[in-house]
Amino acid sequence: MSVRAKGSSRPELIADTALTLLAERGMRGLTHRAVDEAAGLPPGSTSNHARTRLALLEAAVRRQAQREAAVLTPDELPDPAGGRAALVEGLSLALHRFLSGAEHRALLVSRYELALEATRRPELRAYYDATGARFREPLHAFVRAAGSTDPDRHTLSLVAWCDGLMFSCVAGSYSAKTPTMEELRAGFGELLRGMLDE
Repeated sequence: MSVRAKGSSRPELIADTALTLLAERGMRGLTHRAVDEAAGLPPGSTSNHARTRLALLEAAVRRQAQREAAVLTPDELPDPAGGRAALVEGLSLALHRFLSGAEHRALLVSRYELALEATRRPELRAYYDATGARFREPLHAFVRAAGSTDPDRHTLSLVAWCDGLMFSCVAGSYSAKTPTMEELRAGFGELLRGMLDE
């Protein structure tokens, strides 16, 4: 399993390697020394960039968000003016991409490791939540544009559905199952009809 994508800078390489280690070894396997060794960097390089464990985790969260945001290209991002159909297509494509490639599936595993660690570290929780808001806010705007009468509640339901599906298909009891685009479109369509046509 590999999450690592060679970055164009040393900070990106360190953060990418941290994500790889989280996916392959879990939180216990993430140390400054392990990052140096796995990235092929001189000893002490990671400590120079991120002096504390919290700083290293924050760098990993930041890079996680960047890598997740790049799952869809700018041309593939749905247009809110496209309404419900654009939202279904964009979400289906993003989830299918996350679930159908080893690199993206590993990226989800590193996300779960970081999320669990954030439950134990209040200082990381605030950073993790602030980073996640960058994804929730556009989704909120899409749901509102699609005609939601309660965009806060509907955004939560949509995020929970997406997170639950990804977890089930990557780390849960459906880990051997990758939904097709058609299955994802059907699922999102049913969910949105239930929320928006009430």
